[in-house]
Amino acid sequence: MGGLSLPHLIVMALVVLVLFGRGRISEMMGDFGKGIKSFKQGMHEEDNKPVPAPPAQIQQQQVPPAQPVSQPTSTTDQAQ
Repeated sequence: MGGLSLPHLIVMALVVLVLFGRGRISEMMGDFGKGIKSFKQGMHEEDNKPVPAPPAQIQQQQVPPAQPVSQPTSTTDQAQ
């Protein structure tokens, strides 16, 4: 009880063939195989990718402090 025997699997396979047809199942299995192949290639590329070196610390340059800007005197201020 509850298990799938060989006759059950054969009936299920025939139902699937009738519903989808042989061409559609072949196409789906081909797409599935291509997906597995591209997944494996992607995993292989990740393994071979060189590990980048950690970024070097940026040396801060010593910047001299800014000189205060003298305010120009206007002629109206002098007249008052």
